[in-house]
Amino acid sequence: MRIEEMIAAIQAQLGLDVDGKAGPQTWGAIYARIVQKKIDGQPPALAIATVDARSEKAIATLLPQVQPMARALVQKAAAAGITIRVLSGLRSFAEQDALYAQGRTAPGPIVTKARGGYSNHNFGIAFDVGVFEGNRYLADSPKYKAVGALGMDLGLEWGGSWKTIVDQPHFQLRPAWAMDLSERDMLAEMRSRQAAGGPVFA
Repeated sequence: MRIEEMIAAIQAQLGLDVDGKAGPQTWGAIYARIVQKKIDGQPPALAIATVDARSEKAIATLLPQVQPMARALVQKAAAAGITIRVLSGLRSFAEQDALYAQGRTAPGPIVTKARGGYSNHNFGIAFDVGVFEGNRYLADSPKYKAVGALGMDLGLEWGGSWKTIVDQPHFQLRPAWAMDLSERDMLAEMRSRQAAGGPVFA
């Protein structure tokens, strides 16, 4: 039995979303089952220690399911000797449209190919990170690939592994219901769910 199959079996037994990745939710559930207690009155997966203030400001905009994943990535990178900060999280459709206009109908370089409603940032499941050395932001560094590997190990999707648009600072957490959907179909379903006033992740 492969390790992914073992993790998936544990997730199924614990009633979690089954994806074969041992992220904070899985480890938190294992901790709760074995130790049988909460941490500071919270489920273990949600009790992951906060990170730097700049990251926390962006993390606070993400869906509750994504927040512990972002914190875990910052901490996992730090343990590997890499300093990262979460620089952006949720964007409104209007904010996304403003970014899309940049380099087209507004001054500046093109920074996105996604209009409002066509970015995972618009639904609180995606965040961007930056690599830092001291207080200096590194827009380009081989460390992004290392952070990408750490993120995928947690169960996050990494923009650096995309085929058409490579986006190394980008990470996102795909909902369980969207595991077999294309990116396009997932975004269409999230737009539909949001328009209906329902949860986009559950």
